[in-house]
Amino acid sequence: MAQVLEFRLPDLGEGLTEAEIVRWLVEVGDVVAVDQPVVEVETAKAMVDVPCPYAGVVTARFGEEGSELPVGAPLITVAVGAAASGATEPSDGSAEGSGNVLVGYGTSEAPARRRRVRPTPAVPAAANGRSLAAEPVGEPDDGRRAQTAGRDASGAVATARVDESGATAAGAPEAVVDGPVPVISPLVRRLARENGLDLKELTGSGPDGLILRADVEYALRAAAVQTRTAPVPAATPATAPATTPGGTRVPLKGVRGAVADKLSRSRTEIPDATCWVDADATELMRARAAMNAAGAPKISLLALLARICTAALARFPELNSTVDMAAREIVRLDAVHLGFAAQTERGLVVPVVKDAHARDAEALSAEFARLTEAARTGTLTPAELTGGTFTLNNYGVFGVDGSTPIINHPEAAMLGVGRIVPKPWVHEGELAVRQVVQLSLTFDHRVCDGGTAGGFLRYVADCVEQPAVLLRTL
Repeated sequence: MAQVLEFRLPDLGEGLTEAEIVRWLVEVGDVVAVDQPVVEVETAKAMVDVPCPYAGVVTARFGEEGSELPVGAPLITVAVGAAASGATEPSDGSAEGSGNVLVGYGTSEAPARRRRVRPTPAVPAAANGRSLAAEPVGEPDDGRRAQTAGRDASGAVATARVDESGATAAGAPEAVVDGPVPVISPLVRRLARENGLDLKELTGSGPDGLILRADVEYALRAAAVQTRTAPVPAATPATAPATTPGGTRVPLKGVRGAVADKLSRSRTEIPDATCWVDADATELMRARAAMNAAGAPKISLLALLARICTAALARFPELNSTVDMAAREIVRLDAVHLGFAAQTERGLVVPVVKDAHARDAEALSAEFARLTEAARTGTLTPAELTGGTFTLNNYGVFGVDGSTPIINHPEAAMLGVGRIVPKPWVHEGELAVRQVVQLSLTFDHRVCDGGTAGGFLRYVADCVEQPAVLLRTL
């Protein structure tokens, strides 16, 4: 007999709490294999193909293309077993897990639950007398409670639960638990109290049903996303901008929404300041031309600027840091994970070159090329878009000379590079036409004062004007 299992949107890592369904890759009735991608989603970080950890037949899909789902929300249900796909099942009746690397599910079996929850065979009635069309949800093995959800004509949600005796309770998310609430941490109680969440409505994922902080945060995220994704009239697509007199409303979501949140947080939390200087880049351009004339592979200008940045950060480590205001500490970081701004069709993204301080110009060129191509094709992973400690922003590609960039929170500084253009310049006491670039440094004034920031920027400018200065650090 086939067993129907529910596959929920897994934790895609790096603190992501939701994702937008871009394209379904399977239909109801399709046979899927273990680790076969079933849906393409867009997070605030990247486009991701989500593989299913079960082999069987797809019996239901949850969510339309263009809708947003919180982490942990049902994606599909799959009928597994001999009757469904010929796959074998473990003797205890639980499904064999996937070996996929996505966070949130894997090869281990799910912990046993104190209460088995099954879809109700009957359609419950709403409190106002209207009938509900039941949407059966399979049994998840992730330790969280399951429910059978139904929607009435107004889009309201009612739930039905089957307890051990087979009796059904409808209307509330879950019946009140008798006895004390299984919570140990006072922080968990305070978090629930401050957000108006009744802990009796939760089933904990800890040992013996202990309610953890993650359970409370999951419930709060799910409630927030459900509020934002309320049903819309059928005639209006969920992704269509809402028009208003004299303008058009465009939803802030996906990459654009993530950028808006991060920049707003940066401006709110970081007391930033900016200094800038013009530099003669003629010798740097000549040095690059000589390197490339010596043979392949070619060295990019961005790689040379990155090499200069890592050398400068070794001299001024204050700018390779982050601020922990809760502990009131500045955390100076050992490794330089260098982010660089890249404009794509999906918006601005900041891929990160990990351990940039340990790479030479040739290795940096190769990694910049790889990450840039991945950004253009939308295949960057969340890990490749997070973890930066310092950002290099080459806005000269847009044909502008200067800018005051916003720091990429929670980093402490960003170096901006304008276009390199011929300009009149006094060189060796005489007026000459030289290749001039404007450099700007925006920094968190909490980590250092202007003297440190000025010293960093002056060292960068000296290396641009006289690349031989870098020989001291090789």
